[in-house]
Amino acid sequence: MKIGIVREGKMPRDKRVPFTPAQCIDLEKTFGAEVFVQPSEWRCFSDSEYKSAGVKLQEDLSACDVLMGIKEVPLEELHAAKKYLFFSHTVKKQPHNQKLMKALLEKKIQMIDYECLTDPDFNRIIGFGHYAGIVGAYNGLRAYGLRFRLFDLKPAHECHDYEELKQELKKIRLPNMKLIVTGNGRVANGAIELLGLMAMRRVTPYEFTHFSFREAVYTQLHSHNYNEPIDGAQWETARFYQHPQEFRSTFGKFFPHCDLFIHCSFWDPRAPRLFEKADMRRPDFRISVIADVTCDINGSIPSTQRSSTIAEPFYGYNPITEQEGAPFSNENITVMAVDNLPCELPRDASENFGKELLEKVMPALISGNDPDGLIDRASITKDGRLMPRFEYLADYAYEKV
Repeated sequence: MKIGIVREGKMPRDKRVPFTPAQCIDLEKTFGAEVFVQPSEWRCFSDSEYKSAGVKLQEDLSACDVLMGIKEVPLEELHAAKKYLFFSHTVKKQPHNQKLMKALLEKKIQMIDYECLTDPDFNRIIGFGHYAGIVGAYNGLRAYGLRFRLFDLKPAHECHDYEELKQELKKIRLPNMKLIVTGNGRVANGAIELLGLMAMRRVTPYEFTHFSFREAVYTQLHSHNYNEPIDGAQWETARFYQHPQEFRSTFGKFFPHCDLFIHCSFWDPRAPRLFEKADMRRPDFRISVIADVTCDINGSIPSTQRSSTIAEPFYGYNPITEQEGAPFSNENITVMAVDNLPCELPRDASENFGKELLEKVMPALISGNDPDGLIDRASITKDGRLMPRFEYLADYAYEKV
């Protein structure tokens, strides 16, 4: 099998890669594949690094069986009747990618979407979420330091890699502040990993709301910690995920005690928001910095009115006027809502992503031996039609643009 690593064409350019130079060689040695890398001036791993490792550089990838990238491939660069792996951002009927969906069908491409690679219970098996959590927590701490003039961390994207970012953390001397991390998945685990590097003390949700501390502490909240059934019934996790509209938020018991909020929890639009704009005007709303790693616009966190950028990661939200303002002014809450956080540590994020691909995806993809149906489950289109799991996209896929 010939595998091509495409040059990222979507603007702004993404620096991440599906495989590092060393992983490309592993792919060839382990699976007998032949790997070709399209030259690029903006990848986090340079052409010379691939060449030095013994990977073949080649502009024309039309002879490859499988083509792999990170973000959406420009329509004019798609090769017909190939297998593609990238984040297509089509499964939610994203309007800006409707033309891409049509092109995938017209060119009879098998679109294997990373986001749709799941186990038989439909739990995602690969992703960049861990590094989103790491960088999100780092950016939240950086914002807190800038807001209160406590320390000035180097922006994550200016660090060569995770190791340099860890060195930056040594600059931090935190006061006896309180942090909250929501969620229990990859993203939250990344945030907690970063806080662990600082040896920050972890406390229970009860301790968080009932005790004072002489040091910085954090607590991790799961859905049951800040939601309850409206009808007063006992908590049932399955019910919450199946019928989140039947619950209400109890996050109000936490925000009077929290200084920095790192939000990493998936949010269903049917579920209640964690708090409302009116809550943010309350005298006991203590949160001064919100690092919204999930970045759901007008979603679970009402102050996330837009995504921010790697170049300008922070903006202010004025709870009185409900308008955006200066990020570090006293009357505003500081918001961090970068929607592509793993791009700030592209080398480490790519290495972790490639490792998961090699272990969990490539054996089935290359051998064709896929008893669990992993590849078919993740295939949105194949042979010019929607795969059964994605037939709900028919109106989006076949509607005239």
